[in-house]
Amino acid sequence: MHTTTVRLSGGPATLAYDRTGTGPAVILVHGTAAGRAQWTGLTAELADRYTVVALDYSGSGDTVDHGGPLTLADLAAEVRAVADHAGLDRFHLVGHSLGAVIAAYVAATAPERALSLLMHAGWVRTDTRMDAEFRYWISLLHNDARYNTNSFAQMLPLMAFGPLYWKQVEAEENIAVVNQLTSVIAPGADRQTEVDRSVDLTDMLGRITAPTLVLASAHDRLVPAEQQQQLIASITNAQYAEVDAGHGAPGEDPDGFHAKIIGFLDSRTPHCELATEQAEP
Repeated sequence: MHTTTVRLSGGPATLAYDRTGTGPAVILVHGTAAGRAQWTGLTAELADRYTVVALDYSGSGDTVDHGGPLTLADLAAEVRAVADHAGLDRFHLVGHSLGAVIAAYVAATAPERALSLLMHAGWVRTDTRMDAEFRYWISLLHNDARYNTNSFAQMLPLMAFGPLYWKQVEAEENIAVVNQLTSVIAPGADRQTEVDRSVDLTDMLGRITAPTLVLASAHDRLVPAEQQQQLIASITNAQYAEVDAGHGAPGEDPDGFHAKIIGFLDSRTPHCELATEQAEP
C-alpha cells in the first residue's frame, strides 16, 4: 500500500492506493460504498502488461480525511493526486458507478492526461428518481449505524443484481452474500452517496477528448438507459457496450465485466507497447 496527501475543500486527506504491474498505466476508480479491493481480480488479469493503480477515495478503506462533506471535485482531485504520486503522466481511466462519474470528471478537467475512459454504470446528472433512491440509501445507512442493523446490505442485491443472479442463487446463498457485503461497506458510504446526489456533468462531457467506452448493464435499475444515451451523445467518438447484468456487474458477473474492460484497454494500447512489457523479465 502507498499513501499520499491532498488538500480537499473541507481539509486534508491521506490517500491509500495500490500500484501493481508494469506497462501503460490504468487507474481504477471504485463505486459508492466499495473500495480498492473491488478491483483485485481485474488487477490480477492486467498486471502482466499494465501498471494498475487502484485507490480508496475518501470514505473508503485506508484513506483518512477530514470526515466532513465531499464534492465530486474533491474525489477527482484525489485521483489526480494519486496519479501524480505514482509518477503517472498519462493513464487509462476505468470507473464503476460513482467511480465512472469521477473518472469522467478527471478526463474532462485534465484531458491531456487521459489515454482513454471507460465508464461502467455512469450517468450525466442525478435525476429526481435517482435522488430519491440515494436519499433512501442514506436513511438506511444512518439507521444501520444507529441500531447496528444491516438493512443497506440487504437492499444491495435487490438494487444491484440482475435476473441471472436471482435465477441461480438460493435463499441461503443470498444471505451469505448479504453478510459478506455487510462486512465490506465503506464507513463513509453515506458521505459518498451525498456526492451521488450532486452529480451533474452536463457542461463537462464535451471537454472529454479521450476515446471512451460507455459500458452499460442491461438490467441496471439504478441508472436508466436514457443516461447512457446522453453520455454517448455528449462525448465525442464514444462507443457503447453492454453486459448482461445489473448495476453491480463487478460482483454479479466479474468474468464478463472484466472481459469488456480488458478488450477495450487492449484495443486502445499499441500492440508494440504490450509486447515490450510482456517481453521484459
